[in-house]
Amino acid sequence: MAARIPPNFRRVITAASGGNVIEWYDFYIFGSLAAILSVKFFEKSHPVAALLSTIALFTAGFLVTLTGMALGTGAIGLIPTFDQIGLAAAVILFCLRMIQGLCLGGQYGGAITYVAEHVSDERRGYYTGWLQTSPTLGIVLSLLVIIVTRAYLGNDAFNAWGWRIPFLFSFLLMAIAYYIRVHFQESPIFEEIKAKGAMTRNPWKEAFLSANIKYVLIATIVVLGEGVVWYSGQFWPLYYLGTVVKLDTLTTAYIVGGGLIIGTPTLILFGWLSDHIGRKPVILGGFLLAAITYYPLFKWLGAVAQPGNVNYPVAILIIAIMVAYVGMVYGPIGAFLAEYFPGRIRYTSVSVPYHIGNGWGGGLVPFITTAAYTATGSLAYALIYPIAVPAVAFVLSLFLMPETRERSIWEEAATTQKA
Repeated sequence: MAARIPPNFRRVITAASGGNVIEWYDFYIFGSLAAILSVKFFEKSHPVAALLSTIALFTAGFLVTLTGMALGTGAIGLIPTFDQIGLAAAVILFCLRMIQGLCLGGQYGGAITYVAEHVSDERRGYYTGWLQTSPTLGIVLSLLVIIVTRAYLGNDAFNAWGWRIPFLFSFLLMAIAYYIRVHFQESPIFEEIKAKGAMTRNPWKEAFLSANIKYVLIATIVVLGEGVVWYSGQFWPLYYLGTVVKLDTLTTAYIVGGGLIIGTPTLILFGWLSDHIGRKPVILGGFLLAAITYYPLFKWLGAVAQPGNVNYPVAILIIAIMVAYVGMVYGPIGAFLAEYFPGRIRYTSVSVPYHIGNGWGGGLVPFITTAAYTATGSLAYALIYPIAVPAVAFVLSLFLMPETRERSIWEEAATTQKA
């Protein structure tokens, strides 16, 4: 059965990616401004504890679709500070993060399924790789808004009240994303299976209370490794440069933003490569490289990015290398997950490992690494978690992860039709 690729497929990719970029912008703007939020919403006499509390709230948002994320983000820009209402400021901030956490990633299962089911089996890695760039671009957008706002207002005004603008900007983004999403059309494979009555009536039961649970567990192992590499290579550098190296927010944003922009195309590149050599070798290669090289890369980054003596080209290159590891593990993961699960439970089964792996596994990276460094002052201790998780995921996935490149989800729909 040939893939029925719609003539307006560019709009399909844009629609699926656009909402995800904005969703992730909403979440990462909080993490990008953690240092400022820590003194705005927590008691100032213990700055390290305040920063860790703010990072913990960043993680809490993961542990617990579009409108909920944007409203939660925009509302952060409106709440009073600790100086104005005391402890209530921290409580309100926590509640808004919980709201965001309940919404985060809710679109991913639908978005990746939507794109995967609109493309041919032979190019699924390449096309889903485009969608996989959206979280990274969400970080880039958050850093860009911070840079522009801070440069326009100046440090004093930004620290006093301008930090609210990136949060309030989310209200505008919500309207843009809504306009994009209303033009979605139903996935052709989903329509095919639904029309033949093969959609399961209880996808949660079939996914988790049947033999399919082993597939969910294996997928979760893979996504746990991917999630930790994703956050270690793209997001912890923000905290590392700011809290360990002690660079200012603007310099940190320039370095990380530059590395992200250069490295983002690797998600498409490695998605494409997985169409030719397989999902498994590309993803496992990313796990192995991350586990082996994270320590020397972060050590090198600290050496070339000292306050007052920043080697921008080399620092940006180091970030780009770590983003390339993200491209290896995250670029093909959407195609792998879509091919791994049958269509009737695909949406549910894709979403759950994604929530666990990226939310719990990856989302803990900023807190664990920053807390470990604060407690020990050792980069080696701080990197135990970012190194150990992909290392363990590599070993387990080597034996448990199947190769899915040659699985045809279009044949599944054809089989359903014949049945």
